[in-house]
Amino acid sequence: MSGETEMTQETTLTSAAKTARLRAPSERFTGRRAKKPKQLAVITDSCSGCAGGPVCQIYCPVEECMILRITTDAFPFSRIWVDPLKCVGCRKCLRQGPNETFLDGCPWDAIVMVPTREWEDEHGQLPY
Repeated sequence: MSGETEMTQETTLTSAAKTARLRAPSERFTGRRAKKPKQLAVITDSCSGCAGGPVCQIYCPVEECMILRITTDAFPFSRIWVDPLKCVGCRKCLRQGPNETFLDGCPWDAIVMVPTREWEDEHGQLPY
């Protein structure tokens, strides 16, 4: 039994060390993700960029995944763009959680999760 415990602790420490290398000082992931996510966050036309202080950026655990861009159709604000190569499909940017619970994400419900295959059918294959 103690051999299993030591192995589990060793595995945990190894995983923690790997995670530490992939996190920036701000505690956000910075490295390339290990595998293609099942779903990607997509921003709808309802996005107003939260008047220049987007909430979704705060809750996203990935560095520079959600980027605020100036757009002419969302004047005077901007709109978020999600980098499909960095999105991990974690859903932390959403306001609507499982079982109709509310989270701290987008107050405008301007983010939808789209299956990665569906996104690739429309935009092309993601390089992995």
